[in-house]
Amino acid sequence: MDKIQKLISVLERLNNGEPSEAVRKEAMELVQSVNPLELSLAEQKLIENGLHPEDLRNLCNVHMEVLKDELSGLKSQVEKGHVLDTFILEHDEILKLLTKIDEINSRIQKLEKFDENNSDFKALLETAELIIAAENHHQREERVLFPEMEKRNVTGPTRIMRMEHEDLRAKKRKIRDLALKVSEMDFAEFKKEVDSSVKYVVFNLRDHIFKENHILYPTAINIIKDNNVWDKMKEECDKIGYCPFTPGV
Repeated sequence: MDKIQKLISVLERLNNGEPSEAVRKEAMELVQSVNPLELSLAEQKLIENGLHPEDLRNLCNVHMEVLKDELSGLKSQVEKGHVLDTFILEHDEILKLLTKIDEINSRIQKLEKFDENNSDFKALLETAELIIAAENHHQREERVLFPEMEKRNVTGPTRIMRMEHEDLRAKKRKIRDLALKVSEMDFAEFKKEVDSSVKYVVFNLRDHIFKENHILYPTAINIIKDNNVWDKMKEECDKIGYCPFTPGV
């Protein structure tokens, strides 16, 4: 049994409710022995075998711990201005925004009533709008990067990322909408809804970024070998445009 088949087997066992330490240890050892492309292929095979992408997302915690060095290796392979370099830099900025909105929400949760003079309500709206403005980042992935990966038969991971983009779009818009109508809402209900929405976006978008940085992008650099292809991808990305917070643009 090759490594991919072994990985498929252990991931299936985990997903079928075998959370024992022995199975987890076996999964961790296997993940350490495979490269991001092999991991992507294993995930893709699981989807082809009928596993829902929603279920596959729950397996990501198994391998996230052992991939922390993958990003530094990727950064050393790409030049400044490379498509992936820009994506990674944008991720850094999005992570800062997530930390900021998390802190704003924590302060709002301590308030007893709405106060229009409290700057945190304006900051909540502005930060939510910046997080929504990451849409061009997602569009460049979905319209440029993902199709090139799918041409090379890596379809499972891109399907999951698209699904997560769509899920997060609605949640990000909800935070903005709540910030716009806070003065009209029962404040206790506002706090409850904004707390739930912010925590959801912060947790899931951080998780999404980790998977792209440590699995998807390393897979892309492994399978797209032609620099001319990357140059054409850069041109397409330029046409789509960048985010207000994209460094150097």
